[in-house]
Amino acid sequence: MRSSKPRSRKNNRNRPQQNGGNIPNRVFDSSGPEGKVRGTPQQIIDKYQQLARDSQLSGDRVATENFSQHAEHYLRMLSAAQKEIDERREQQERENRERQAERDRERAERDAERAEREAAQAKEQPVVAEAVSGEGAQPDVIESAPAADSGLVETPESKPRRQRTPRKPRGPRKPVEGDATIDTPVVASPDAAE
Repeated sequence: MRSSKPRSRKNNRNRPQQNGGNIPNRVFDSSGPEGKVRGTPQQIIDKYQQLARDSQLSGDRVATENFSQHAEHYLRMLSAAQKEIDERREQQERENRERQAERDRERAERDAERAEREAAQAKEQPVVAEAVSGEGAQPDVIESAPAADSGLVETPESKPRRQRTPRKPRGPRKPVEGDATIDTPVVASPDAAE
């Protein structure tokens, strides 16, 4: 049983044409005076130019002009597509340069802000250091002093390792009631002798 809905076919004529997208690599079917020529635009151009040379050698001026016009058509199409590709590449490079310039500006601003913060911290820090140490300049060489005087905190890594003292050998085991391994004298009960 057939469906009552009519089938609709896609209308490719209304679709916007690709703007130079993949024309240099696209395969075309060209219907020329000698039949179909199939290939990329450059291959079709080469084929029509060869046919034009052959017809010129045979003395057919009309066929020569016809093949030349077919070759010229594909040559124009290829050059227009190449021009569009080049424009697109230039536009993309321009946008990339603008983005890179924007990133460089942002990086320079961040670096300037960081330098300002570090300068502000450097101005505050010497005042605090002078107040704590009581003198302006720090000594170049630190003299070794006991840990208690230096104000440093001892960590387990900084302490020298103590040598272990050997354990005391264990003495004889203390007897436990009900233990079968303990040697206890067997006492004969008075009832057992009778």
